[in-house]
Amino acid sequence: MPLHFNTPIIDEFRTNAGKLGGPFEGWVLLLLTTTGARSGEPHTTPLGFVEDGDRILVVGSAGGSDRHPDWYRNLLVNPTVTVETGSDTWQATAVAATGAERDALFAKVVAEAPGYADYQRRTDRTIPVVALHRIPEDTYTPPDRLDALADELVTIHNWLRDELTALREGIGARTATGAPDLTVELRRHCLTFCSAMAVHHGGEDAGLFPYLAREFPEKAETFDRLRTEHGTVARILDELQHLLSRLDETRPADLHAEFDRLHGELVEHFAYEESQIIPLLRGLAP
Repeated sequence: MPLHFNTPIIDEFRTNAGKLGGPFEGWVLLLLTTTGARSGEPHTTPLGFVEDGDRILVVGSAGGSDRHPDWYRNLLVNPTVTVETGSDTWQATAVAATGAERDALFAKVVAEAPGYADYQRRTDRTIPVVALHRIPEDTYTPPDRLDALADELVTIHNWLRDELTALREGIGARTATGAPDLTVELRRHCLTFCSAMAVHHGGEDAGLFPYLAREFPEKAETFDRLRTEHGTVARILDELQHLLSRLDETRPADLHAEFDRLHGELVEHFAYEESQIIPLLRGLAP
């Protein structure tokens, strides 16, 4: 739903403890607040939902659009979200279902809200289903959700790897004349990726790593290395954005060199982080 359409719904929802009137009278919605993948700013979206035990399912239908909704892309970068249901506000870990689990959950949603099947028929993309796991107050991530968080970390890294591959191919592209294709669209794509990386690493430094460091004090050197690597990546991202801000003056060789540095650092960083962090999350899960 467009932002101007969402605003009065959000205002009415918060004024009337989740009850809506007019064309939405009788609808049961929630408000999902995600952190912008590019901006780092909060974004609130009204969504329908289906309860599934102690979790809530939301669907990235976007009305059957061929493009994933922004809120879905946001939570792939930062899976900690805020949920408002009626007068209750709580934090959750958002986990995008994949494979057979996604298909089973989508079937469950369609059984309760058949309109989602119509949306899926309108698009070739696989409409995502996201499970919202409530985070108890005064904790970062509850132990019974850490296994899901491990899955989500891999999902985020895979998404970032795909974006990195697409960028590498874009930077290597040529125009019809054989010149490097350093376009405004490429700059936009690069800046989006840089912002997404900054938000993802910022969330780890502020939440996940301190939590795990308290649980595993013997792993202090691991977290020191990861934070150092975050700093290295941040410096490369800053330089890359500086070059992109002067696209007309930037030499293709300089952009290629900086991007190759970024690619090398991130490939190694993701592999190391997954080798160290995933076992810790799996080990804490019951």
